[in-house]
Amino acid sequence: MTARPRGSARPFANVGELLAFATARLARARLHYGHGTDNPRDDAAALVFHALGLAHESAPASYRLPVTGPGVRRALALVERRARERVPSAYLTGISWFAGHAFRVTPDVLVPRSPIAELCRAGFSPWVDPARVRRVLDVGTGSGCIAIATALALPRARVDATDVSAAALKIARGNVRRHGLGGRVRVIGADVYDGLAARRYDIVVSNPPYVSAAEMRRLPREHRAEPATSLRAPRHGLAVIERIVAGAKARLTPNGILVVEVGNAAPRVRRRFHGLPLTWLEFEHGHAEVFLVHAAGLP
Repeated sequence: MTARPRGSARPFANVGELLAFATARLARARLHYGHGTDNPRDDAAALVFHALGLAHESAPASYRLPVTGPGVRRALALVERRARERVPSAYLTGISWFAGHAFRVTPDVLVPRSPIAELCRAGFSPWVDPARVRRVLDVGTGSGCIAIATALALPRARVDATDVSAAALKIARGNVRRHGLGGRVRVIGADVYDGLAARRYDIVVSNPPYVSAAEMRRLPREHRAEPATSLRAPRHGLAVIERIVAGAKARLTPNGILVVEVGNAAPRVRRRFHGLPLTWLEFEHGHAEVFLVHAAGLP
């Protein structure tokens, strides 16, 4: 059975033709990318494969598979929503990938995309000895992606994942259950360090809000579909970062590290903390400003 696309003179013979049609539709829409994909082809593939129930690792062999009417209609409906509503494709599929792992996401949490994923996969080596890491704190966990990816890479570590959003905590707890980590990852309602017990960690990591009010007004619609409280921070985007840095010394073990993504607030962070020995990290994939500082270098 073949399926005919709306406005097309011929039916789709296979997945490859459907994917090509979806890619062209998204390209014409001139969308903004950056939520796990950076081009219309990859975005279209995420939607089409989800609608057809195909695993992404099955490509390119699956491009030759025939498509049926119901699957095509599901795929085209998702593609049209992506083009017209301009929401990230992860919110349409409900799934996002981070550090090689799948996470459930909704508009209550940011779409996982931080380059900190590379650090998680490496067990935060070479900045710490992964075998010696026992406790990790993820501040502002959202979907729980950083906390869970860290726990999977560091099987001896226990991870505390905090957030102020009740809706985000619900999503994070669900993801912890899906990955079978309920015994090692605790999801806790806390405002930065307020609400946490007095314990120390080998790693404190965070992808906090850092977008200023002026920058929020200029964000593409895809970013404005995400929870504003996870993006926007007072004091020109520095308010939460300042709290994280100010309290980190008391929360870290003597050889611990603090890792914080600060994005486009990096120039302001450099000026604000010019006296601290911040190391600005480089990543193999993607680009975002992330600094690391050892406990000994914190005030």
